[in-house]
Amino acid sequence: MTNPEFDNDEITIDLTELFMMLMSEIHIIVLAGIMAALMAFVGTKLFITPLYTSTTQMYVLTKQDSNSSVTYTDLQTGTQLTKDYMVLIKSRPVLEQVISVLNLDIEVERLADMISVETETDTRVLNISVRNEDPRVAKEIADAVREAVGIQITEIMDAEAVNTVQEGNLATAPSSPSVMKNVLIGGVLGLIISIGIFVLIFVLDDTVKTPDDVEQYLGLNVLTSIPLQAGAEKNKSKKIRGKTAKKLMRNMKK
Repeated sequence: MTNPEFDNDEITIDLTELFMMLMSEIHIIVLAGIMAALMAFVGTKLFITPLYTSTTQMYVLTKQDSNSSVTYTDLQTGTQLTKDYMVLIKSRPVLEQVISVLNLDIEVERLADMISVETETDTRVLNISVRNEDPRVAKEIADAVREAVGIQITEIMDAEAVNTVQEGNLATAPSSPSVMKNVLIGGVLGLIISIGIFVLIFVLDDTVKTPDDVEQYLGLNVLTSIPLQAGAEKNKSKKIRGKTAKKLMRNMKK
C-alpha cells in the first residue's frame, strides 16, 4: 500500500541530512580522492611520454628599417608583416627543407604539429618553439626552421635581413606533461565522482527509516516504535524484534 496523496507530491531532499550523510562517509571520499590522484601520478609517469621544448627567436629587418629615418607607419606595417612570417614558418617548402637538412624520418604534417609560432606584443620578434621527445632534436629542428624560413623571407618578401635574436635552447626539464597538474586534476575528479555516487545513493534510497516515513509513504498511523541501540544491545534488539514478529505471525494465523 502507498499513500495516494503522496503519489502527486514532489520528492524533496533534506540538505542537512544529505550533508550529515556525506560527513559520515568523508573517510571514503577522501580515500577515493587520494587513490585517483595516485592513479593519475602513475599514469602520467608510465603512459605519457615527456616532451621537451626548444625556443629560438628571430627579428626581420625590412628595407625601410635600413633608412636613416623610420616612421611610425613603417613600424606598424612591419608588425603586421609578422603574421605573414608566421605563415611562412609552417609552409611546406620550409618544412621540407628542414626534413632534408636534418635527415628526419617524419611527415611534413607531423613536423608542423611540433612547431608553434608566436610574436612578442607590439614587436617584430618571432618566437619559434619546437616540442620533441629528445631535447637535442628539438633544438636542432628549431634552429633549422629559423635558418630555412630566413631564406624564404628574404627571397619571397624581399626583406633586408633576418637576424637571430637567440638560438634554440637545450631544455633540461620536460615542458609537458605537468605531473602536479595531472595529480591535482585526478584528485579533484576522484572527490567529485565519489561525492556524486553517495548523493545518487541518497536520492535513490526509498527505504522507510522513521515513523514519519511510515505515515508519509504508507498512510498508516504508528502506534509505537522500538529504538535501535548501538553496541552490544544491537543484537539483543534484533532478537527481541524477531521474537515479537513470530508472536504476531502466530496471532494472525489464529
